[in-house]
Amino acid sequence: MPNDFPVPRNPNFPVDLRIQPSRPPAYSTDHPIDETNFGPVAQERAIREYGIAGRVWEAAYMMNLYICPSSHMEFDPPFIDVSTESKPLSLIELGSGTGIVASHLARLLKPGRDRLIVTDLPEVCPLLEGNLEHVKLQLNREFPNTLLIRPLSWGKTRDIQALTFELSPSKPDGSISGFLTHIICSDLVYFPELLAPLLRTLLHLSTPNFPLPNLQNKGNIGDCSPTILMSYKIRSLAKEAPFWSAFGLWFDFRPVLFRETTPSVGEWQRFGLNFGDTSFLFIACRRPDSFGWQIPDSDQDLLGGVGANGTASRKCDDTFENLLLMGLAE
Repeated sequence: MPNDFPVPRNPNFPVDLRIQPSRPPAYSTDHPIDETNFGPVAQERAIREYGIAGRVWEAAYMMNLYICPSSHMEFDPPFIDVSTESKPLSLIELGSGTGIVASHLARLLKPGRDRLIVTDLPEVCPLLEGNLEHVKLQLNREFPNTLLIRPLSWGKTRDIQALTFELSPSKPDGSISGFLTHIICSDLVYFPELLAPLLRTLLHLSTPNFPLPNLQNKGNIGDCSPTILMSYKIRSLAKEAPFWSAFGLWFDFRPVLFRETTPSVGEWQRFGLNFGDTSFLFIACRRPDSFGWQIPDSDQDLLGGVGANGTASRKCDDTFENLLLMGLAE
């Protein structure tokens, strides 16, 4: 597959890497963080060995709060709707890094019914195996495919095909399987050279040749599958904006809202404002018409909107720009 942007040999170790461990914000989930695997000391050790992947990035705390809300918070929409909570979950997390988000997703899983596939670059998978070892042992005791850790390099057809087989409803070994219901992305929009591979991966994971339920019912964000959840913190808007301009051509997306419920019910506001910086959590799904569009091979063309709306012209979507102009980022 052609690649128009120079991708570093190991994107987790960019030139002049200088990062420090993070700490949870004042707003955090009621569930305590596993300091052994995700605390500052563990992060410092992981950063030395795994670079960027060894740090818990700020939007991960945001995603965890959405997955496991504090008792005084309410979300619109919630991660799990009460009306669908009995339905099987089949989740994939991209760029899982330390595994801290996966450790919170694991709390929602019912072994034998649900599945979580945790992914990152092959060289990061040992970090995930170590940090999620205890969780994996618990979940996979009776049903060994409840939590899986798999390599996934964004934009790589071979890795996507392997995941397609993993979720196939007719696997020859008879093991449990399920249609993909959620794609989880936490703090993945940063390096310009990785934006097109990330978008390409999201498109592949959400196309009909990947196991998907209810393809006939894709009129609204809440009705279509899989649901994509993306937590995101703006760091360099000029470098990151091209992703959202292209993403919005293929996906409907909007920010998740929240409100305080104690001591009294508050007003709905964009989730992220309470983090004291320009952070978002988006919920998204494929635009119904986009399944018939040709995805361009060129990364530059993909980010330039070629193929979207079924045409070869270059174009962009202004959803994200409008959110900023409307003051939703303040």
